[in-house]
Amino acid sequence: MRYSGAEDRLNPVTPAGVTDDTLGGYEAVHGRAAAFQGCDGEPYTAAVETDESGDPEQPFAGYLVFVRWAQTGTAVMGHLETGDLVAAPTEAAAREALNGLSLAEVRALLDETIRRKRSDEEDAGA
Repeated sequence: MRYSGAEDRLNPVTPAGVTDDTLGGYEAVHGRAAAFQGCDGEPYTAAVETDESGDPEQPFAGYLVFVRWAQTGTAVMGHLETGDLVAAPTEAAAREALNGLSLAEVRALLDETIRRKRSDEEDAGA
């Protein structure tokens, strides 16, 4: 998302045909990352990230990073990452695929990631 000034950031103009029911659409409409309450009761925001995959046919992988915030929203308390969710020929294509996820899909991925982390911690402690 690009802004021409501070006012745009506070009052973004929604691009034609964009709704806030997808991860990328939400950011375009509201000018900020989508936020969720995880199944652990903690507040998170979601960010799209990409990395090189090492696969010459699909050289970019995309995944989500969930930043966990303090209950007050004033400090970052940690983060969780999904595994690779998409493989794509370009970084832009990987980002586009993830930004097209519905907010319900993103919330489900957050809860799945929280549960996986809990399970991994329990297995490590056993």
